[in-house]
Amino acid sequence: MAKNTLSFVCQNCGAAYNRWQGKCESCGEWNTLAEEDATGSVPVSIRSKRKGRTFALESLSGKTQDAPRLSSGMTELDRVTGGGFVRGSVLLVGGDPGIGKSTLLTQATSLMARAGHRIVYISGEEAIAQVRLRAERLGLSDAPVQLAAETSVEDIVSTLSEGAVPRLIVIDSIQTMWTDTVESAPGTVTQVRASAQALIRFAKKTGAAIILVGHVTKDGQIAGPRVVEHMVDAVLSFEGEGSQQFRILRAVKNRFGPTDEIGVFEMTGLGLREVTNPSELFLSERDLGTPGTAVFAGIEGTRPLLVELQALVAPTSLGTPRRAVVGWDPSRLSMVLAVLEAHCGVKLSGHDVYLNVAGGLRINEPAADLAAAAALVSSLVNAQLPTDAVYFGEISLSGVVRPVAQTPARLKEAAKLGFQRAVLPESARGEVGGDAGLSLNAINSLTTLVAEIAARGSRRGESSAPAEKNATPARFRRGEG
Repeated sequence: MAKNTLSFVCQNCGAAYNRWQGKCESCGEWNTLAEEDATGSVPVSIRSKRKGRTFALESLSGKTQDAPRLSSGMTELDRVTGGGFVRGSVLLVGGDPGIGKSTLLTQATSLMARAGHRIVYISGEEAIAQVRLRAERLGLSDAPVQLAAETSVEDIVSTLSEGAVPRLIVIDSIQTMWTDTVESAPGTVTQVRASAQALIRFAKKTGAAIILVGHVTKDGQIAGPRVVEHMVDAVLSFEGEGSQQFRILRAVKNRFGPTDEIGVFEMTGLGLREVTNPSELFLSERDLGTPGTAVFAGIEGTRPLLVELQALVAPTSLGTPRRAVVGWDPSRLSMVLAVLEAHCGVKLSGHDVYLNVAGGLRINEPAADLAAAAALVSSLVNAQLPTDAVYFGEISLSGVVRPVAQTPARLKEAAKLGFQRAVLPESARGEVGGDAGLSLNAINSLTTLVAEIAARGSRRGESSAPAEKNATPARFRRGEG
């Protein structure tokens, strides 16, 4: 009889060790190692004792066809998944507690069930009565969704194998599932991996689409072993701030569609409402006439998106100025500040800098460099930027404004929302042509933009009150300030 081999597995990242230790060397967390049976991860029932068989190898050339998809009935959800759920696919949906994962899936499954598909919703965290109360609050209690409260994977697979195969199965959540094939407590790395493997095997065998709901750690990563993210076909992240009503569904991984698409939802008293025009929603509460605000024309996947960037530059009383940013990469902010000081003469070493993306959206593309720089300089010299202008462009370390992709789509979205001007890179003018619909201010260097904003701040100070020392254009000359 083989001797059981014990190992200590980190319950946060899945790293295995031969002995117990207080800190996991892989993820740096303390007291996350738990003793588990290493041999139990490969159950005897699925071990193969026969010899390997040969199989045919094929070439890359051949006939292909698009995977058949099942629409969820929600346009924003279908946009993120690539057009709907593929038969036999497995999706992993993660998000902070209370962000609205269960609400989103309840609405999607109800719409699909009303369309005549067999939909099964299995909850391992809530009782059936709690799921019914949520459906009643959302006005979906009449949808023919089949409910169950179960955590045993073997029982779930056995039940779903009877009768017609469900078109969609929701498991809420994978951290509560457990299987008899491993000897570990539910929620451990071994149980999560084995349970996910059994459900994925069922999906590939029967052709049913499965959605696994996953918890997230304090740093926003999906809890459990990272191997689960490699096993599934798509990983969706449901993001949003608790104080904001906006919710962003983003595809982190997708084998059947793009990974740069987002779906925008608004949390209301009746559940999640799809936002078909996110730009109008993000700009609905603009504070017009305030220095330090600039509208950025961005792109999320194939969708143009206009958001407001807010900056505050204030003198500091600390030895080291504070740099705080919400919704943007702090490293990009540090780079823009360095370029402003090195090539434009903007002295920010004695100021605290705060930057915020309004609406709770997180921007990842470098095209926001120009809008961020405009907002920072506007706040420093107390100059109001044109309220009918949008900004986009990437700033290089030499201060040159570089072109970005999909310029016509950005300008078209800005014109649709009533904007009249656009500040963009000089080299992007050729992509637009003569029918942009906007007055274009093409600049080649960041110094040009800084000089324009500084002159605007100087004129404002002369017309209203004596100009402050920080608002004079001479401050931007190298060596002064």
